[in-house]
Amino acid sequence: MKGRWFWRIILAGTFVIGGWTALGWGQSRFDEARARMVSEAIIAAGIKNPRVIEAMRTTPRHEFVSLNQRQYAYLDMALPIGEGQTISPPFIVAYMTEQLDPQPTDRVLEIGTGSGYQAAVLSPLVKEVYTIEIVESLARRAAQTLKRLKYDNVFVKAGDGYLGWPEKAPFDKIIVTCSPESVPTPLVEQLREGGRMIIPVGQRYQQVFYLLKKENGRLVQEALKPALFVPMTGQAETQRKVRPDPTKPTLVNGDFEETVGDPPEPLGWHYLRQLAWVEDPKAPSGKHYITFTNTTPGRPSQALQGFAVDGRKVRALDVSLWVRGKDIRPGPTGELPVLAILFYDEKRTPAGEATLGPWRGSFDWQPERSRLNVPLHAREAILRIGLFGAVGELSVDSLHLQAAEK
Repeated sequence: MKGRWFWRIILAGTFVIGGWTALGWGQSRFDEARARMVSEAIIAAGIKNPRVIEAMRTTPRHEFVSLNQRQYAYLDMALPIGEGQTISPPFIVAYMTEQLDPQPTDRVLEIGTGSGYQAAVLSPLVKEVYTIEIVESLARRAAQTLKRLKYDNVFVKAGDGYLGWPEKAPFDKIIVTCSPESVPTPLVEQLREGGRMIIPVGQRYQQVFYLLKKENGRLVQEALKPALFVPMTGQAETQRKVRPDPTKPTLVNGDFEETVGDPPEPLGWHYLRQLAWVEDPKAPSGKHYITFTNTTPGRPSQALQGFAVDGRKVRALDVSLWVRGKDIRPGPTGELPVLAILFYDEKRTPAGEATLGPWRGSFDWQPERSRLNVPLHAREAILRIGLFGAVGELSVDSLHLQAAEK
């Protein structure tokens, strides 16, 4: 399963706009694509704040990506913006914004400007946005884009965001769009009493969103849901205490026994769509498994997890899992459930793909395994599994991955 058909499956796990090219698109086409994105990837995914929804509906995401990426601007997926960085998926931007509970009088600090898109979404919702980007070239480009689009209450500077912006403190809200191992102390100090901070904390490929509230000078934290942010740039990344070993690729929580948040979601698995965490003493492994269910052809249904893998040292992966299907039928463009691994090179551009499946029809629990080749240039990968727009029900348990023995 290669080429364009494979990409239809990958993108079916996101929100897909109608065309494959944005060349020659007029403003009305972008507006139409953005409206559909908001309906399918924002509202349908659970965002309820009407002010946040309106900000997502009016912010032109295509203006914050390069010309050759504009055909993907209104897919619910991360996109490269240069310097090894990405623009966050629209749902993540909306989710983080909603968790901040933005108010018209708020002064907000954003750590990790990137393209400037998150700051643009916040702009009409709050009084002022101060945003910091450690990569100077990205900071300059974001500042130019925000100025051209007249987001006049957004202020950009280049620097180490984990040091905050002390001369502009305190802030009512702080939003961190990169993933430290722990909450930086300067940000805690610069958060106003009664303020809120949302931040993904954890290891390189395993983070959890935390909502922090400052009460009586101390932080009260609440774990929200798993997250996956790309590796950071700068000293904070190089000084991580825990780093993945790309010669020993592996998945976490492949038995789906560990959860986080309320309602519980499987720990280590991200961007979940139409997935239920099921308790069953007859599960193939442990007491739990996950089930994807979709009744609307083309609607996303997926889970994903990132991991490190070095194609120079690991030439193949042994992948195994248990699956069960019920009335599985193809989606509108032929989508069927698969396990798909998308590989990336050191610049975080696609380096190849490999799949296990597809599955269709109805069948009881059965084991599946395959040896999947790793491209030589691969340095990291994202595993996706789900219905990918197909209709029916797919259950998954005991999902494991390791380097194949030579």
